[in-house]
Amino acid sequence: MALPKIDEVREMGDQDISDQIASVKKELFQLRFQKATRRLEKPHQFKHLRHRLAQLMTVEHERKLAAAQSSLESQPASEEK
Repeated sequence: MALPKIDEVREMGDQDISDQIASVKKELFQLRFQKATRRLEKPHQFKHLRHRLAQLMTVEHERKLAAAQSSLESQPASEEK
């Protein structure tokens, strides 16, 4: 399984990204539980899920920064005296 591309994440909506973040965190928790009980069959999934989580959180942060930047630009500049 190849690592997912970040372009796929950038095409998603904000709500989809939030849902995916929660889902990936839950899957990582389950994998850690399987590892602790020695029932882990696919240890490479840790890498894939951590990579996916990083992509999702990066895009979410980029969008928050863009929203903050646009709100600052839309506010009228205060006049200095």
